[in-house]
Amino acid sequence: MDDLARNVDAMKLAERLHGIKKADIWVHVEAEGPLEKYPAKQHARRVRDRLDVAKGLIYLPGAPARLNEDSDMPAPFRQRRYFYYLSGCNEASCHLTYDIKRDILSLFIPRVNPDRVFWNGRGSTPAEALDKYDIDEVFYTDQLEPWIQDWFLHYRYDGAQRLYVVHKEQGPHLRFPLPVDYTSLQPAMNLCRMIKDEHEIKLIKKANDISSKAHKYILANITKFSNEAQVEGLFLNVCISNQAKQQAYDPIAASGPNAGTLHYDANNEDFGDRQLMCLDAGCEFDLYASDITRTFPLSGSWPSKEAENIYKLVERMQEECIKKLAPGVRYLDLHILAHQIAIDGLLKLGILHNGTREEIYKAGTSKAFFPHGLGHHIGLEVHDVGQRELMSLYKHPKYEKVPSLYPEDFHLPVYDKDLCMSPTHPESPHLEEGMVVTVEPGIYFSAYVLNYFYLPSPVHSKYINTEVLYRYFPVGGVRIEDDLLITSKGYENLTTAPKGDAMFAIIRNQATPSISRPKEKRDETSGNRTYEAFGKIKSG
Repeated sequence: MDDLARNVDAMKLAERLHGIKKADIWVHVEAEGPLEKYPAKQHARRVRDRLDVAKGLIYLPGAPARLNEDSDMPAPFRQRRYFYYLSGCNEASCHLTYDIKRDILSLFIPRVNPDRVFWNGRGSTPAEALDKYDIDEVFYTDQLEPWIQDWFLHYRYDGAQRLYVVHKEQGPHLRFPLPVDYTSLQPAMNLCRMIKDEHEIKLIKKANDISSKAHKYILANITKFSNEAQVEGLFLNVCISNQAKQQAYDPIAASGPNAGTLHYDANNEDFGDRQLMCLDAGCEFDLYASDITRTFPLSGSWPSKEAENIYKLVERMQEECIKKLAPGVRYLDLHILAHQIAIDGLLKLGILHNGTREEIYKAGTSKAFFPHGLGHHIGLEVHDVGQRELMSLYKHPKYEKVPSLYPEDFHLPVYDKDLCMSPTHPESPHLEEGMVVTVEPGIYFSAYVLNYFYLPSPVHSKYINTEVLYRYFPVGGVRIEDDLLITSKGYENLTTAPKGDAMFAIIRNQATPSISRPKEKRDETSGNRTYEAFGKIKSG
């Protein structure tokens, strides 16, 4: 078909769609699209099973299109993750319902506004939505209220008239009363989101591969740079060039003492004579996050023995904890192990003294150097939903705590409720196959925190050797972070960004990887796109 014929055909389609009456319904019987679809219907059924109800209607609104405050420019769009989990739709101002009894997943999309098409383009047409998304029906958003009302009237004598909503403020605007459950849906969806399926794992792997490529590129160029902004700029360049426009979080490119601030994001200072950089940066791909941290010297060798000592200590903390990842493991136990390794290492270096490992652990002094949790879940959010408080919500043997390796409340000296997220949270049960978690130990030297909180404290000061400590202040901080999939037999590390000797090999040889987008192939048998990144990655 030539270009003219395509344009004529598109115009006819637009005219036909423009004349659709409000009563028209688009029903998906069976259609194979050109791309692998996000498994929205499978997710809906999983949520239904977790809700453990036979009837009712799940309702989820997508994020609305909006303008920046006091501006006519559109604000950056970020889809609501619960909506996306049951729809796979990353378009603005949409809605979704799932009829639990009929097993019908319905998407509501805005009508095409011809006045805005020239400015902002348009969203999907009903036919396109059915082709792109794993849904059963498509309606327009102005049909939502009468549709829900019809559903309610149809089922009002069947005991199925309950509406399930994640947040009270996200309920539909209706002019008639309808029983709404605001408490059951979110924990049920959290249980489902916590265990990733094959499609989700592919997307997390893809995000990790792009981010790892960006980290490699930084290492190959770091000796040419003189400012943190250059690091952030190049990292973003590589990600965007590989079709990962959105970052899972603001990049942290912290050199020297800036690495002592966990979420430093100014990223604008000169390196000067600083020793190390802590780069915590990860993109998202199709809304799924990666979270990778690497710490490396700003030269081709260790700038000081102190820097090398702390790096190798953190490396040991991470390696020992990763080796123990497996289904049935209490993640909080690994957090405790990381602190014990840190205390042993800091005692050996002379930074800690005047006490045994047990005494220093009980005092909680190691939190002065390792204040945050060992890791967190990752998925549709960089700090993804987890099992917190599930113990009280679901009385099921599967979610009972497995025995800890340590006595009850043994974690308290090294636990901070504001900095330790699930699965480090003590209410989190054991790890399960299909979870994706980070392991990110760190050792930091925050002059402010140490001088104003720990050194004035008689509880902690007796264990901290200030004479040695001050030699380590220039190190700033070291953190190493990977994303790991829990498998039936243990774990799979999804992160390929180099560390240790492999890191130095790139810095010294400056073997720059290609910055361009991975070569795209098409599988003619399935119609799905595949990508080659680093010679091995495939993703839908």
